[in-house]
Amino acid sequence: MRTLAIDIETYSGEDITKVGVYKYVDSPDFEILLFAYAFDDESVQVIDLAQGEELPNEVLEALYNSKILKTAYNAQFERVAISKYMSTHKLGIKTPINPNIPVQQWECTMVKASMLGMPLGLDKVAKVLHLENQKMKAGKALINYFSKPCKPTKKNCGRTRNLPQHDMDKWNTFKEYNRRDVEVERDIRNKIRFFEIPKEEKQMWYLDQNINDMGIKLNIELVVNAINLNNTYTDRLMKQLKEITGVENPNSVTQLKKWILDITGIEVKSLSKTAIPELLEQTDNSELRKVLKIRQKLAKTSVKKYEAMNRAICTDGRVRGLLQFYGANRTGRWAGRLVQVQNLPKNKISDLDLARNIVIDNDLELLEMLYGNVPSILSQLVRTAFIASNNSRFIVADFSAIEARVIAWLANEKWRMQVFATHGKIYEASASQMFHVPIEQITKGSDLRAKGKVAELALGYQGGPGALMAMGALDMGIDEEELQNIVDAWRNANKAIVRLWRTIGNAAVKAVDQKIPVRIQYGITFYYRKGFLFVRLPSGRDLAYMRACVENEPGFGKRLVYEGMDQTSKQWKRITTYGGKLTENIVQAIARDCLRETMLRLDEVGYKTVMHVHDEVILDTPYDDKYSMGEVLKIMSEPIEWVPGLLLKGDGYETKYYLKD
Repeated sequence: MRTLAIDIETYSGEDITKVGVYKYVDSPDFEILLFAYAFDDESVQVIDLAQGEELPNEVLEALYNSKILKTAYNAQFERVAISKYMSTHKLGIKTPINPNIPVQQWECTMVKASMLGMPLGLDKVAKVLHLENQKMKAGKALINYFSKPCKPTKKNCGRTRNLPQHDMDKWNTFKEYNRRDVEVERDIRNKIRFFEIPKEEKQMWYLDQNINDMGIKLNIELVVNAINLNNTYTDRLMKQLKEITGVENPNSVTQLKKWILDITGIEVKSLSKTAIPELLEQTDNSELRKVLKIRQKLAKTSVKKYEAMNRAICTDGRVRGLLQFYGANRTGRWAGRLVQVQNLPKNKISDLDLARNIVIDNDLELLEMLYGNVPSILSQLVRTAFIASNNSRFIVADFSAIEARVIAWLANEKWRMQVFATHGKIYEASASQMFHVPIEQITKGSDLRAKGKVAELALGYQGGPGALMAMGALDMGIDEEELQNIVDAWRNANKAIVRLWRTIGNAAVKAVDQKIPVRIQYGITFYYRKGFLFVRLPSGRDLAYMRACVENEPGFGKRLVYEGMDQTSKQWKRITTYGGKLTENIVQAIARDCLRETMLRLDEVGYKTVMHVHDEVILDTPYDDKYSMGEVLKIMSEPIEWVPGLLLKGDGYETKYYLKD
């Protein structure tokens, strides 16, 4: 199959980093400035559309030729932008009825690089691959100059946009930059040509692109009014702070600390969210207590997601591009973009309808009278801004305890498998196994259930006392001295899972050290190829660890080391890993593949996924008897061929707006 590599440079009055590609191309002033392309290994051509050049018929026809594969780095951008361009221009070929280039004709080189454990940026991938061709460093400045509006000044005669004629030297460099990006993308593609994206992953990427294209509807009144109410409420609180303290800028921590020192003689080290409750306990000064409580209210970030929604909403009232395929390359899970739907606040309000309607009515006084803490209520309503299409409802369904089920299945931890085959109360059952107490005696509010819960959440991947603390064990009232006992009790109750950590860790080291495939249960295979440790999952997909090697570490023996993006520093570096962490990657990857399988099945029978969060799907479903919650849950519980014996269970609800049931 022939390949057409593409890279474009564009202009829009919208900031793509804030609004996403869909609203970016929706802007009335959107245009493609430069169109660089290359067929196969031919030289790269740059078409200067901004200066009147036209795309050759050969390219126009290739764009719709199913026998020619279109490739780009972050192909979603080229695909959406070119489709927009094709729909608004009279071209030298007969314009198709549907100007959108079928997604099945595209391949994204960024997705392939991410599947190999590489970073997401084109420049970063070129660097980690040590390519001879590197992305031009001048690119950012050139994009800022030609692709974005400019500030009017006397020097530029008050213009708001830079055109080619305003600096031809820069423009010619911009064309070279455009050409180089095609060369770099092609070099990356050739360098990783040995790796093929599995057929099922291609199908999932096609579906993912369709989901992003469709988007999800927003209640714009709720969004706009939530922002307005928060601003009014914040202004009111700031005014109160000024009146109480007399400081010029109540946002200034330094000024507030000085005020506290002046009225109490106490030198406060911090006014953070975590420090304020302790300060409230320590003081009986009424003015200081008022100030601290106001600070608590102001600290609640309730509108940033509303603001992100408002920026990104398209002209038809939908927001698009919220999920990035393979954004988390350790597991293949999706990453959130724009609104960051992967970490939406939970809702605990008993009457969501009432609270939503008050916000929609823009009634601050009633909202404050009924609920008190306005920012908290607005934060809890964020989810509910996502609404079903007209004459439709959401069916929201998720896998019940999917990671706990997968690790029990993978380790063949029999008592856990029995729990999921019967009552499913894993927290109570875990506490029962750990502390040798009949499960009937472990009630929902008991200390033992709390210990079972935090152990389940923290210890499945070789975590210790530190993991328990990170999961909030101390906040639950568990003494620090108890933590090691909880770790020991959990491991004693889950000996098969402890063995699994060792099995996986040893298999990974052996595969890299001896350069031989190592197969464990359910066909999971560790193998070394071209500098990568690959882990073949039951689904047939591979996890990849780049430039993997084995090093001897004093006191630990042989340890697996690879190159990757550090999750804390966000820097590319050498990373040491171990059996528990590899187990976590594998378990989460299998859970992700179960979601993939289910989403493809749901799509096949006509359900439209408009969003998914972790292990949950949000289906925009017409009021029609052929669509039902029962059918969705049945599909989610159906066996998957490549995970024989894994017991899956779906839970769900129907709603007109998204919420946390």
